[in-house]
Amino acid sequence: MFEIPTLETARLRLVALTEKHFEGYAGMLADPESTRWIGDGEPLDRTNAWRSLAMLLGHWQLRGCGMWALEHKATGEFIGRAGLMYPEGWPDLEMGWMLRPEYRHQGYATEAGNAVLEFAWKQLHAPRVISLVQVGNDASDRVAERLGGEHIDDMDFFGCHSHVFAYYPCREPLKACG
Repeated sequence: MFEIPTLETARLRLVALTEKHFEGYAGMLADPESTRWIGDGEPLDRTNAWRSLAMLLGHWQLRGCGMWALEHKATGEFIGRAGLMYPEGWPDLEMGWMLRPEYRHQGYATEAGNAVLEFAWKQLHAPRVISLVQVGNDASDRVAERLGGEHIDDMDFFGCHSHVFAYYPCREPLKACG
């Protein structure tokens, strides 16, 4: 079995999704506001939340990357997910994030995104990462911009009009990249 690395930031621990995260994960995916901008926009019942969690774990085995559970360092509480996906049919390696409602607008998505991009550059040696953000999801547009994403295109993706943000590894010393 593929071992999923743990990443740490100032406030977060990015860890493998496990059964202990399921209650928080299922609650997040049952919330219409949380799923509004993901997939078909519909909330998931517990059975489909379980399938989603299993798919995210399987992605690590198949591709060597995937989504992490985001745990608040101070409390250990599950606050969301973030990571990399490249399933069949995707245009490129995609970084995504989703937070439980009470943790939005506090910088956690940006903090997690920076750790995910560092993993992409240093561990995967990815030449590029993208984020697909559905048009109208202004909060995620702003996160992508804060992470250094360049809005390079718009595309219809699985029936949703989406902005395509591209991230590229820094070619200068990290200190100069800020």
